[in-house]
Amino acid sequence: MLLAAVVDASSQVAATRSRKAKTAALAAVLAAAGPDEVRPVTAWLAGDMLQGRTGIGWRTLSSVQVEPAQMPTLSVTDVEAALDRLAALAGSGTGVGARRTAELEALLGAATADEGRFLVRLLGGELRQGALEGLMIEAVATAAEVPGDAVRRAFMLSGQLPTTAVVALTSDDPVAALGATGLEVMRPLRPMLASPGDSLEETLAGLGPDVVVEHKLDGARIQVHRRGDEVRVWSRTLHEITEAVPEIVALVREMPVETVVLDGETLAVSEDGRPRPFQDSMKGLGSGAMRPWFFDCLHRDGVDLVDEPLETRRREMAAVVGDRVIPGVVRPSPAEAAAEVEAALAAGQEGSMVKALDSAYTAGRRGKSWQKIKPAHTLDLVVLACEWGSGRRRGWLSNIHLGAGGSDGEFVMVGKTFKGMTDETLRWQTETFPRYETARDAHTVYLRPEVVVEIELDGVQTSTRYPGGVALRFARVVRYRDDKPASEADTIDAVRGLRPT
Repeated sequence: MLLAAVVDASSQVAATRSRKAKTAALAAVLAAAGPDEVRPVTAWLAGDMLQGRTGIGWRTLSSVQVEPAQMPTLSVTDVEAALDRLAALAGSGTGVGARRTAELEALLGAATADEGRFLVRLLGGELRQGALEGLMIEAVATAAEVPGDAVRRAFMLSGQLPTTAVVALTSDDPVAALGATGLEVMRPLRPMLASPGDSLEETLAGLGPDVVVEHKLDGARIQVHRRGDEVRVWSRTLHEITEAVPEIVALVREMPVETVVLDGETLAVSEDGRPRPFQDSMKGLGSGAMRPWFFDCLHRDGVDLVDEPLETRRREMAAVVGDRVIPGVVRPSPAEAAAEVEAALAAGQEGSMVKALDSAYTAGRRGKSWQKIKPAHTLDLVVLACEWGSGRRRGWLSNIHLGAGGSDGEFVMVGKTFKGMTDETLRWQTETFPRYETARDAHTVYLRPEVVVEIELDGVQTSTRYPGGVALRFARVVRYRDDKPASEADTIDAVRGLRPT
C-alpha cells in the first residue's frame, strides 16, 4: 500500500464532520492494508507512531528544506522502516543530529507535498487527537465486519489499538480471536472512567441502593501489577512509573498474593495525614513519600475479575490490600451516603465516588455506573487555543479556549476563561503552549488538542456563540491535568448534561 492512500483517508476525515463518512474513509484504507501494514496504518490514522516519540522537535522538522516528489512512490513499509531508523537515532551525541537530518531529508524528499505535510504533522505530534480513538475502533470493526463491542473490549484489555486491529483484520475467525484477548498480568489495561454526577440525590436515585460511596482522592491514578516478586506500576496514561515509586513496590510485594492487578490512587500527605494538593502528589513521584490506596482488583492469583461485579472485585481486593482500601460505605441509606460525602470533604478529599455494586470493569469507558460527586461542577476539557493578555497580563498567554470531545472525533469549543489563573499559571502557559502550537495570529496561539485542564463552573447555558450549543457559566481554572490524555476529557454530551439554563 502506498502512503498516499493513508494520507488521502486522513484528508477525507479532516474534510467532513459526518461521523459515518469519517468511519467509512478509515475503514476503507484499513481493509485495503496488507497484514504487515495494518499496525502502522492504524497507528498513523490515530495520530501515533509505533515507535513512540522520536525526539524530533519542530525546530529540526522546520529546518529540513527539500523539493517534494512529483508522484507518490513511498509505501507504508518504506515509511515504517524510515521511522524505525529515526527512532534509533533518538538522543544526542556526536553526529546524531546530522544523521537524523539526513534521514529526514531522504524521507521527506521521497514524499509528495501532501505526504510531506502528513509526515511532518505525524512526527511533530500534530495528528494526535484523543477523540479520534473512538472513530478508529468503529473503523476497525467496519473493516473487519465484526461488532464494535468486540473490538472495543479487546482494545481496552490489550491497551494497544494497532495490535487489536491486526487481530480483527487478519484472523480467520476475528470475533473468536478478539474474544480470546484477555487481561495479561504485567500488561497494563486502560482504566475505567467515571461520569460527573449532578448531585448525590440524583445519582443514588439513578443507581439504586446497591452502591458503594467512596472517598474521591485528589491523587495520581495508579495501576499495579504483581507476579511473584516482580511489581510494576503504571500511571493512568499507561506510562510506567515503577522506578519512581519504590515505596509502593515494597508495599505490594508484601501483600499475601502471588499475582494481582490493582487499580487505585497514590497521593502525598501532610504530617497530620491530610492529603496535599494534586500538584504535590504529581511532584512527589520519585520522592519516596507517596501513600497508595486501592479501590479495585482486576485479577487475583490466576483469575481475571474484570467481568465480575464490583462487589466481588472489592471482596477480592480487601483480602489482598488490607487497610489500603479507599474509605467508603456499602449500601448506605441516603443519610449515611450524605454523611460519607461530608466525611470525605472533611478529610480534605476532592469529593466522592458512587459506584454500582453490580458493575463490571469497563476498561477505558466513561459510563454511568461510576459517578463522581463534587461540591462544585468540574469538567476536564482540552485547551484549543490561548489569547495573549492585555493590561497587567500583557506579554503572557492568558485567556484559554476550551473544548469538549465531540461525536465526530473532533473537539467542540464550549467557552473561554482566564479566571483562576495565578502568575505561576500564566508563566507556565506562556512557556508550555508554544510546544503544542499549530498556528497563530496577532492575538491567539492555536494548539494541538492535547493539554487537559480541570475547570470549575457554576453550570452551563444555551448559546449560539459556540458550535456545541452551550456555553460555560463562570468558568475558572482549577489545575492542569498532566496525568490525563485528551481522550479522557469530558464530552460535549457531558457538558450538555449539566442542564442548560
